[in-house]
Amino acid sequence: MRFDGKVAIITGAGGGLGRAYALELAHRGAKLVVNDLGGSLDGSGRSSEAADRVVDEIRAAGGEAMASGASVTSVADVQAMVDAARNRWGRIDILVNNAGVLRDKSFAKMEIEDFRLVMDVHLMGAAICSKAVWDLMREQNYGRIVMTTSSSGLYGNFGQANYGAAKMALVGLMQTLAIEGAKNDIRVNCIAPVAATRMTENLMAEEILARLQPEAVAAGLVYLVSEGAPTRTTLCAGAGGFETANITLTKGIYDEAPTPELVAARFAEIADRTDEAVPENGGGQLRGVFAKAMAGAAA
Repeated sequence: MRFDGKVAIITGAGGGLGRAYALELAHRGAKLVVNDLGGSLDGSGRSSEAADRVVDEIRAAGGEAMASGASVTSVADVQAMVDAARNRWGRIDILVNNAGVLRDKSFAKMEIEDFRLVMDVHLMGAAICSKAVWDLMREQNYGRIVMTTSSSGLYGNFGQANYGAAKMALVGLMQTLAIEGAKNDIRVNCIAPVAATRMTENLMAEEILARLQPEAVAAGLVYLVSEGAPTRTTLCAGAGGFETANITLTKGIYDEAPTPELVAARFAEIADRTDEAVPENGGGQLRGVFAKAMAGAAA
């Protein structure tokens, strides 16, 4: 799987998963924009050292790369980064929205500014970066974008209301961009990684972290940005394991005169996951509702 002639931007690529992604894509021929604000885990501070080190690694191995210290929350910063890449290499084929911060606390103790900052970096940062490359990818009739979601968003996690909300929002962003980008071969996916990084080093035991190398996740990421990539897929990856996560819809019930009591009495049937489906888009659920109503009216 080669990426010769392809140009990739990876945010948060100064270490951990982003670094692993950048090194693997560079090894396979891609030209890299290594973006990293260089701040601490909670988003404070700023330094170019982390991005510069990864660029040096790529160049030492014979690859091409440039560093960017752009803040993903700044429209001006991101546009300057995109312009610099386009001016140097003429195109942008791949965007990996990997930058993130943590401000973990139980919701009762969390300041609203901690909630806002995490949403800004993860969700708005991904939206700003995706918007900055969107028209170029449409002009090229080619693009690959990956959002970084998380099990905390998909399934919840104590102390991460802000992080979980942002990560699930990215799934919604992915779903719509994949639909809108399809006619221009812009494929948009999510990756839900589990890896030993700054974000997980204090959450897991050392023997578990030893098995969670970022390079194992990079294998899945590289596929998601390849020419043969799927679209609208949420790939869970870690320690050599891969699964897809899906938002499904049960068959449910229909009744012409619903009441709260009826919903309560038949809730087990409503929630029965036998023969559940994945709608092709939001309209798929609506069509299912109308189909039930029409069938009920004809009965």
